[in-house]
Amino acid sequence: MNMAGASFTLPKARPSGPPYFSRNQVANVLHQVAVLLELQGANVFRVRSYQNASRMLGTLTKDLGELVATGELFEMKGIGKGLGSALSSAITGGTWPDDWHSLHEDTPEGMIEMLGIPGLGPKRIKLMHDELGVDSVAKLKEAAEKNEIAPMKGFGAKSQQRMLDGIELLSRFRARRRLDIGLKYGEAFQTKIATIPGVHRATLAGSARRRKDTIGDLDVVVAVDKDDHDAVASAILALQGIADVKGAGDSKISLILDTSIFDETFTVGHIDPNVMDAIGGDDYEQLEAGGTIDAQVRLVPPHVEPFTLAYFTGSKEHNIAMRQRAIDRGLRLNEFGLIPEAKAGDLKGMDAAVYSLPAATEEDIYAHLEMAYVAPELREDMGEVNAAATDDLPDLLTTSNIRGSLHNHTTLSDGEASLEQMADTARKMGWSWLGIADHSPTLKIANGASANDLLAQGATIKAYNEAWANEGVDFRLFHGVESDILPGGKLDHPDDVLEQLDYVVASVHAMTKWRNRDEVENTEEMIKVIDHPSTTVLGHPTGRILQGREGYEVDLFEVLEHMADHNQAGRMKAIELNASPYRLDLDWRLCKHAKGLGVPVAINPDAHSIRGLSDIAYGVMTARKGWLEPGDVLNSLTHEAMNLRLNPR
Repeated sequence: MNMAGASFTLPKARPSGPPYFSRNQVANVLHQVAVLLELQGANVFRVRSYQNASRMLGTLTKDLGELVATGELFEMKGIGKGLGSALSSAITGGTWPDDWHSLHEDTPEGMIEMLGIPGLGPKRIKLMHDELGVDSVAKLKEAAEKNEIAPMKGFGAKSQQRMLDGIELLSRFRARRRLDIGLKYGEAFQTKIATIPGVHRATLAGSARRRKDTIGDLDVVVAVDKDDHDAVASAILALQGIADVKGAGDSKISLILDTSIFDETFTVGHIDPNVMDAIGGDDYEQLEAGGTIDAQVRLVPPHVEPFTLAYFTGSKEHNIAMRQRAIDRGLRLNEFGLIPEAKAGDLKGMDAAVYSLPAATEEDIYAHLEMAYVAPELREDMGEVNAAATDDLPDLLTTSNIRGSLHNHTTLSDGEASLEQMADTARKMGWSWLGIADHSPTLKIANGASANDLLAQGATIKAYNEAWANEGVDFRLFHGVESDILPGGKLDHPDDVLEQLDYVVASVHAMTKWRNRDEVENTEEMIKVIDHPSTTVLGHPTGRILQGREGYEVDLFEVLEHMADHNQAGRMKAIELNASPYRLDLDWRLCKHAKGLGVPVAINPDAHSIRGLSDIAYGVMTARKGWLEPGDVLNSLTHEAMNLRLNPR
């Protein structure tokens, strides 16, 4: 993945002919040139002219080729003869000016990399370069740690610390993107490709299709006839949202996508303060807004596409297991086909593929190998190949099975929406129940509810439920609390208050204390929490924030085994799969373990807004990856059945 500040390259000309660059590419290059000029201390008016030209072109809707052909480009305010001629040559000839090339080549790569640090602009980078010789992120970090930046005029200790925080955030951000962000890019790109004339199918593959909690880059497999291949390739290269073309061969196009791929303004949406602080606050939003992601498009004939899709969906381990099953049957399985070895002989690739067994879909491939179809989420070589061979695959959970969720917040603590608004949204989503679990008082940042306020909320919920029952409305609210776990395995709020609730979500928020203890101590404390008679659900069980912080050390295998003992004795203890895409906490592998032990899973969006309720979809993705079926999750219960589970007495 490339960051906005780390992707300062001059895009390659599109092979399809003029205009050789998109409007977005030209606008981005003008912005790059302005920044590079500023890094080199160029005249402020020259810098400003490039900035203005970038903004102007970035907001235009007219075709670039038309602007050049009509001469309108030269008449635009701020674009004089010199800049107009440079842009005209690039757009119609496919070459950038030599001095722009020199700017990119002569500017230290490390200084360009520093531009990706939130809040750090070219002026400050130049000052630190001139005074301290800082020309890379590594040297910037070293200078900040030696306290060499704070004494500089116009900087100070706070600026120095923000740089260190920004460096750490940038390093996390570069590695991979969260599932929700990766899918936003991938689905937008896939949709645009699918509408191109001549495209039979465009399907997202790779880790995005397998629903990994984070995504490195995107893979899209496109089925297209030979006669339409070149036209489709050219149309893909002309799509909005392509920041750069890394390569365009006969069968593979490598691109960098930016946020202009989205038809609407990109936003990360509402994030609760605790999570926002962990992932970098406003700096994080800045990174996302200027972020990019790598993508590979593979163009293949329709009869080859199922094999290519299966291959590039992966995982590597699943593919190896599948290839071995094919070998055992005298077949060769690869991205080109499922080919009898006796016919293929020494032939390779597409030459051998002419002998492939036919497959209109991936299902046909599995059928040829005497297997049931394996859903992409399961393709991790975790027993799915044997299960498919013995017709023992799970009937995976879907969003249509979801009837409600337990862990959601209102304005009583740190939520954006009222109790009424959350209930109304849940009903509109087709749910038959909703649990409200506002924060307890210890979590000051979340404005945790006092005992009196909590009990008053309970009275309101009871009144609503009675009214709905009298009106024949098939919807109920359940009243709970997200209680902080206190020292000694105790819960926030007195026991006599907790006993009046339908359920308690017990969660760790005092992360410093838990992260400073070892696994044994944390596990012992967690088991005490499970033993508390009021504990119903263990919330976000590791405390991790994806791309924000590691969780605390805890042996969840032991915790789950202890929870299983309680459930076998008739005391319901559920483990939460926190569906917030910032958490996705429980790991999918542990979902499978919980299932094997008979520990119920509660998929909860941890919603702090009405929009947040829809995050349940990411929890379903993870649950599917963890082999969960409707009967394994509390969310599939009717409100009558849910009431019996929560209130058996």
